[in-house]
Amino acid sequence: MQLNLHRLWIFMTVVECGGFSAAAQKLYLSQPSVSHQVRQLEQSLRATLIDRSGARIRLTPEGEVMLAYAKRVFLLADEAVTAIRQVSGLHTGTLVAGGTTTVGTYLLPPLLAAFRDQHPGIEVGIYVGNGQQVEKQLVDGEIGVAVLAGEPGAAQLVSEPILRDRLVLITEPGHRLAQAGTAEPGELAGERFLLREPGSSTRELQEQALETWMLDEARRTEIWGPETIKQAVASGLGVSLVSEHCVERELADGRLAALEVTPAPRPRPIVLAHRRDRLLAPAEQAFIALLRGVRSWPGQNRLRSIS
Repeated sequence: MQLNLHRLWIFMTVVECGGFSAAAQKLYLSQPSVSHQVRQLEQSLRATLIDRSGARIRLTPEGEVMLAYAKRVFLLADEAVTAIRQVSGLHTGTLVAGGTTTVGTYLLPPLLAAFRDQHPGIEVGIYVGNGQQVEKQLVDGEIGVAVLAGEPGAAQLVSEPILRDRLVLITEPGHRLAQAGTAEPGELAGERFLLREPGSSTRELQEQALETWMLDEARRTEIWGPETIKQAVASGLGVSLVSEHCVERELADGRLAALEVTPAPRPRPIVLAHRRDRLLAPAEQAFIALLRGVRSWPGQNRLRSIS
């Protein structure tokens, strides 16, 4: 039996889009054509890959196996293209770097700007998500390299530390403790803590800090993303623990205040990560080399030290 890669690609698209109609729109095909191609694939395999009995499609056990192998097939095809392009070096190509929310917002843009200055023929882009989302993109082969706040958990990934980051407790400038600049954990018992969404590495450290401070019963509100949290704190909706690097400007111009709390939250590593079995493109290899030369976080959107 010879596997039809075109039909396999259509099957993957149906799964990724969550249905035949959405896949048809993405592939610029008719829905009957998409359905026919998937049925032809199923017939060639003598197995049902997609359960169509419900309101939404669902993969059968055979479909789950096929999807896993399909991703590997097309990842290998991408690597073949990468291997060929290595001949052309760093004159042309594309680099898309992933980053967890804080890293992708405050660290990657100046780093990629520095990379583009060195390699003007390379187009650059950024994928930003929380830790779980970025790890999935790496594992699925959608991106080749990423910078994460905290160590990745996926066994397929290899990582190495490049920087460190610590969380600071921020309040509105008029907060009752802002003038002192310090606080004991007990003084924070009545505060509402604004926490990142589940799946964020920052959320894990926020939870750990509250446990260390014996504030497990403190009032909490979930808010997505550091920018929204900063605006919420400045508006008086609560206090929060965020990366020191995402509030540099707000602390400098007085829009926010920071409190030193003892014991301080433990610092976390900022790591670069990629699949251990992926053939990295020349642009990805060059970006990793740049990351290894970073000695400190960029300040005021400028790189302070890259060797």
